[in-house]
Amino acid sequence: TNSLTMAWRLFKNLSEEQQRYEKQLIFEHPAFVRLCQQLLRNARRMTRGDLVFGLHALVNLGVPQNTLLVQTLVRVCQEKLNQLDNRCISVLATTLAGMDKDKNVSALQAGLQLLVEQRISSIRDTFILQNLMKCLGKDAPVFLKKKLEMAVVREIDGLTFPNALRMFLALAAMNYCSLPILNPCSKKIQENVHDVPFRQLIHILEACHTLQYRNVKLFSALADYVNSTAYLWDKRQIILFLSACEILAFQPTELLDIFAEKVIEDPDFLNLKNLLIVLRVYSRLNHIPRVQKHLFFETLHSCLNKCLPQISNIELLKAVYSLGVLGYLPHHALDELLQKDSKDELTLSDDLKEQNTVMLHSVKTCMELDSPSFTKPAFVLTENLSSLVPLNLRKAQEALIELLGDENMFRQNVRLPYRYHIDFEIRMDSDRKKVLPIAATDDHPDSHVHRLAFLFAPVSAFCLGTTHPQGKLAMKKRHLNKLGYHVILIQNKKFQEMKNEDAVEFLKRKIYSEDASSFPETTV
Repeated sequence: TNSLTMAWRLFKNLSEEQQRYEKQLIFEHPAFVRLCQQLLRNARRMTRGDLVFGLHALVNLGVPQNTLLVQTLVRVCQEKLNQLDNRCISVLATTLAGMDKDKNVSALQAGLQLLVEQRISSIRDTFILQNLMKCLGKDAPVFLKKKLEMAVVREIDGLTFPNALRMFLALAAMNYCSLPILNPCSKKIQENVHDVPFRQLIHILEACHTLQYRNVKLFSALADYVNSTAYLWDKRQIILFLSACEILAFQPTELLDIFAEKVIEDPDFLNLKNLLIVLRVYSRLNHIPRVQKHLFFETLHSCLNKCLPQISNIELLKAVYSLGVLGYLPHHALDELLQKDSKDELTLSDDLKEQNTVMLHSVKTCMELDSPSFTKPAFVLTENLSSLVPLNLRKAQEALIELLGDENMFRQNVRLPYRYHIDFEIRMDSDRKKVLPIAATDDHPDSHVHRLAFLFAPVSAFCLGTTHPQGKLAMKKRHLNKLGYHVILIQNKKFQEMKNEDAVEFLKRKIYSEDASSFPETTV
């Protein structure tokens, strides 16, 4: 066992190519064959430590699982399971996590799970606990996950930073969101963020996504660290980090600005794969760089043009859509996309058809409304979809009635051109002092009438922890502005949490107190 374990320790520090070469040398060595035969003969007489560590070394060296040696050691582990101490249980759990499911492995895993359940109250070592969590994985029964959680919480005050980091990732492996563990671990990570390797930064963000754990302070600490050390990282590493942030809908503003400058300075590193990720990140997070934004868009456009000969139809659609969401029209790529559309070359499988139809419609809408030649219409054709208001908008409807005194003072469920929809519409005089009855302005459309569009959006439509709208909502707001509306975005969840009188006062401020200069110009 000592020989095998030492071989494994030396082996695991080699590169992948060296491992392949050394593995062949090890397996072909006559001493290795004799060692395996001796291990097979003495399997039942081995101590529990030798047994478990021997199996661990063999599996990690790549000895096939279906060999008589590995299967014999697995069966002997079953027989001696109750004799294993906590350390041996931890090593065995790690070994089984890396093995394929077969009859013997599944039986041993089931036995190990029962043993962990019995022993869990006696385990005080957080390293062993996090290892068991990681190895039992998401398939562990909920009651066992809760027992593991309670065992960890008992020892949480003495948790070191390395253990806190491992514990955080172990919860993700178990797919169990435990705030009593995650919050202290998160605090430890924030305090020691400069000691976190780059790859672990990505793993932390991926774990948060798996666990649906949204901690803005943690994300900000990670982003600030990467931002302050951006000169140390390869641009591809920063792309990985930004992509992980985008999945969480978190907008690291300063890092996005710094990366935009790096793209402008050296765009050659942007191959097609990286370009598509960058476009997706900036469009979904609705991030437009504070400086040199036009040069940034031109650079991305130039990179896209270089990739056109190798780009697939769906990739082309996604790239043009992403730039369209940001309000930029890449003319060359757009022409190519429209040619493919006219030839029905964008026909896709049924599972993607609806999504891509929506994207293509958005691209065509951007072509029209974001064109420099587009002028705001003096009159917009609208239609009331239904007099019924969804349950999640009833409170807003009642607040508007109380504030304005009559249902005739606003419209609800309004459909606009370009397949857009607004929750409520209010019309005001040119001084924004008075709300006008809908019927009066319908009969006499006046260019000096101000139109307010209320959009009650879910929290998921905004970047995490902010009121900054994500790409699709920001594009809708921009297009409604082009149609002559002043758009008022409201996070519906927060609105629903308000008391009725506070909700009325909130809407009153939105209607009467907002800066008049924020209204779109009207066409006379």
